[in-house]
Amino acid sequence: MSEQPSYPVSRRITTVDNMYSLRRRRLQPEVMDQPDLEQARHWHALRGLARINWLSGSAGLLWPSIRRLAEESSSQPLRILDVACGAGDLCIALHQRAARCGLSLHLEGADISSPALEYAQKQAETAGAKVRFFQQDALAGDFPTVYDVVFCSLFLHHLHEEQAVKLLKSMSRAARRMILVSDLIRSRLGWTAAYLVTRMLTTSDVVHTDGPLSVQGAFTPAEALALAHQAGLHEATVVRRWPFRFLLTWRRA
Repeated sequence: MSEQPSYPVSRRITTVDNMYSLRRRRLQPEVMDQPDLEQARHWHALRGLARINWLSGSAGLLWPSIRRLAEESSSQPLRILDVACGAGDLCIALHQRAARCGLSLHLEGADISSPALEYAQKQAETAGAKVRFFQQDALAGDFPTVYDVVFCSLFLHHLHEEQAVKLLKSMSRAARRMILVSDLIRSRLGWTAAYLVTRMLTTSDVVHTDGPLSVQGAFTPAEALALAHQAGLHEATVVRRWPFRFLLTWRRA
């Protein structure tokens, strides 16, 4: 018999949750954020999330902006940091896209989770992607100011508003040229898609639970832009992207 999820029964997702009004943000603890999550369940969830990222084209949301900047800076490789990199699949995908285009990127990923970093490193080595991963809490101190681009994907919705503003400030200090933030849009259709797609693409109970919770905790594009303004990023733009995503972009003048 398979191991039962460790989160309380009352926290499991049911169709009743879909009746909750998504006009207001509802941030809740996610299973993936538990520091004592077993490695096997953690890696299983990371595989599922990487599969969902591939299907939803997460790397493709970031790539056009990165490619344009890389072409403008062809004399030397762009230094890029993925904050809260998780499975490392976006860094790997960006490495592969750059290689196909004859562009050179120096990619690094940071995450607070040791199991996630170990998994990401193994995946990068298997794919032959030159990516450096290191451990750092995204909310504890600044990142080195050596990067041209700092981005995060599907991380902002894990944070309280004050934490999100702090993260955006930290990312802007570390980025010499641009920051990118890709995340979910809170909506009923997005919630339904998350509920169905997580069950179609992975057997991970962690992903099944966290997917809909992530949408309930996500920001709308207008809310994300307001956070950027609070962080002093007044030139930031936010655009909607398929499927049920937004992309926040800020370039240093």
